[in-house]
Amino acid sequence: MTLLPLLFYASLTALVIIIYALLNLRTPRSTRLPPGPTPWPVIGNLPHLGRIPHHALAAMAVKYGPLMHLRLGVVDVVVAASASVAEQFLKVHDANFASRPPNSGAKHIAYDYQDLVFAPYGPKWRMLRKICSVHLFSNKALDDFRHVREEEVAILARALAGAGGRSGRRSAVVLGQLLNVCTTNALARVMLGKRVLGDGSGGGDSKADEFKDMVVELMVLAGEFNIGDFIPALDWLDLQSVTKKMKKLHLRFDSFLNTILEDHKNGGDVTSDNVDLLSTLISLKDDADGEGGKLSDIEIKALLLNLFTAGTDTSSSTVEWAMAELIRHPQLLKQAQEEMDTVIGQDRLVSELDLSRLTFLEAIVKETFRLHPSTPLSLPRIASESCEVDGYYIPKGSTLLVNVWAIARDPKMWTDPLEFRPTRFLPGGEKSNANVKGNDFEIIPFGAGRRICAGMSLGLRMVQLLTATLVHAFDWELANGLDPEKLNMEEAYGLTLQRAAPLMVHPSPRLAPHLYKSG
Repeated sequence: MTLLPLLFYASLTALVIIIYALLNLRTPRSTRLPPGPTPWPVIGNLPHLGRIPHHALAAMAVKYGPLMHLRLGVVDVVVAASASVAEQFLKVHDANFASRPPNSGAKHIAYDYQDLVFAPYGPKWRMLRKICSVHLFSNKALDDFRHVREEEVAILARALAGAGGRSGRRSAVVLGQLLNVCTTNALARVMLGKRVLGDGSGGGDSKADEFKDMVVELMVLAGEFNIGDFIPALDWLDLQSVTKKMKKLHLRFDSFLNTILEDHKNGGDVTSDNVDLLSTLISLKDDADGEGGKLSDIEIKALLLNLFTAGTDTSSSTVEWAMAELIRHPQLLKQAQEEMDTVIGQDRLVSELDLSRLTFLEAIVKETFRLHPSTPLSLPRIASESCEVDGYYIPKGSTLLVNVWAIARDPKMWTDPLEFRPTRFLPGGEKSNANVKGNDFEIIPFGAGRRICAGMSLGLRMVQLLTATLVHAFDWELANGLDPEKLNMEEAYGLTLQRAAPLMVHPSPRLAPHLYKSG
């Protein structure tokens, strides 16, 4: 009789063990989180992100693999750091990751998610995307305003010639600031029908300086890992003063945009022959466009904010990086100039129609996008539902970050990944067929999938035209006789990849003198 309880408990134990084993056979692959560093209490892995998060995350991926899980406060975050993992998220599971997670930047700067970049995936987002695609970024729209970009780049060339000086003056040029003026005015003429900044040639354009500072501050603040976003209970404390800075910056941008909007409504000094985007947007206020409903003033300002920031700083910073690399590699600069002298000659400036024939220049631009992607960490996305990627469980509500910077430097995908080698994209090169348009996941500077950068086509044209003109029209020296090999190539982290030290240069005109004169 005494054996019966023992047998019962032994049988029960065996049954529990069998059930546990069966459950483990069924569930581990579907509930196992990706690997990652052990989180700290309360704050999670926030301290692991360091001063430059895309660097820190790239180093972690070496240890934990190309798919990592982090706990930032109370938020699950998954990080993709290889082309194959990025493709799983942005192609296979693209629909599940089509929206953005809640964040203070969208709330306090981007008019509480009323913009294109941070709007939830749905009818409103599709309406805003359609408006931009049809009226600003279609091939027809880009061709209609090609002359605007070429005119603004010619104004830049004149400003550089005046600053660099045939007269022997050797005042240094802050290249990034002049590039930002050029990209801003080119976009403003398309959006508003007029320029909004001077050409910067005077060296003390306070309005241009202020606008550049506002854009850079926005990108820095938007790139902050704000503790309040990840630990909502602490949001009200604003421990990093990020929310306070965002609200203050929003008021500056809102004042800038209100002035533009009111001036346009009152028939301001529009100079474009084409119908500008803002006129189109105002006309849509009382005319529902598609399934998204009517446009409000706030949505118009939010869209203008997106375009003025994402459409200017990304292009100008990419060109600044390209020129820094070419100055460091004078043999590549010379090779590019020889190609342009052959294709274009020295009696005219580059046209956008020339770009398709400048094979080496295109390779230079691709290599710049690879080593210096304007957005090193993709804008975050959020998982609408739980899913499985590479055998790991991705919980519903997880934030997705794609480390675009790390993917483009993956030694498994790239030979000598840290070297600036445009030849890899030339015919016969290891990546001769690769492009940056979201199809080749080893180089996705504009992202991929549904939320790929809406302005990719415009960005590509502007970066190529600017880089081609600077290479073709000038020879370059660094300020203060600095040795190119000692040029500071460190990065300053923000939402966009800025140089830690602005590029200070002396441009010397190399084409026919009349090309640098207004006329």
